[in-house]
Amino acid sequence: MPDSSDVTACDLEREPDPSDSLRTFGAVVQALREHAGLSRADFGTRVRFSKHTVESVELGRRMPDESFVERAEEALGNTGALRKAAGHLTRGEAGLAAWFRRWARLEKGAVSLCTYECRLVPGLLQSEGYARTVFDNSVPPLSDEQLEAQVAARMERQKMLYERPNMPFSFIVEEHLFRRRLGGCEVTRGLLDHVLDLTAPRNVTLQVVPLDAEFHACLDGPMRLLETPERRRLAYSEGQQNGRLIADAKEVSLLYQCYDTLRSQALNPKDSRGLLERLRGEL
Repeated sequence: MPDSSDVTACDLEREPDPSDSLRTFGAVVQALREHAGLSRADFGTRVRFSKHTVESVELGRRMPDESFVERAEEALGNTGALRKAAGHLTRGEAGLAAWFRRWARLEKGAVSLCTYECRLVPGLLQSEGYARTVFDNSVPPLSDEQLEAQVAARMERQKMLYERPNMPFSFIVEEHLFRRRLGGCEVTRGLLDHVLDLTAPRNVTLQVVPLDAEFHACLDGPMRLLETPERRRLAYSEGQQNGRLIADAKEVSLLYQCYDTLRSQALNPKDSRGLLERLRGEL
């Protein structure tokens, strides 16, 4: 029979927002269990957890504790695979899309970050009012709890700009995003004030691509670029309900070339700031 104390302990670990690593670990457990010819109930008996707990771990809904990992190893051949995989488990980050979490973790350790956006003002520059408007436009609608979690996560990421004064941040943003008035004039005023404040420090650079730009090196869409402490360059591209981390050196190099070219085509930082100040004055 499963140990009731174990069942309770694992039940308390239910994840409100499963991470990719939890789902992957669970898939490995399930594959090994099925290879051993064990049902969830049979496996649960061997590891002394309920079949419902086994199911939750396999689906990435619960963080397995050390006793689960050790007993699962013993029951599934002591290959060491589960012990090694367990060392890489991370909980989901509330408010961050599943496909974005890995990039968000890489951002935290990066030594430089470049962002080009043509859809929305970049999350790292969004005011709370603007971010709230963005999430309020989600389809299907978010619950109040989900919306607050999204806004809180976005504002938390933004702390990087204050906490890392020696890290260079570069942003290239299309002018029409500041003219759109998403959420109305009040939200847009707050956004422009916020962007002007965030981009005032020397390590934060904002360049605006003007509406009348005749040349444009990034017509294929938005991108994010970063450099790791090991001087490795990575890129990230995002679309509808998905995101792609790009590690191929040739592809990343090409994206850096596109970004650098767009820098020369966009307004310089001083003129970009002047444009935002004029737009602010028009509201």
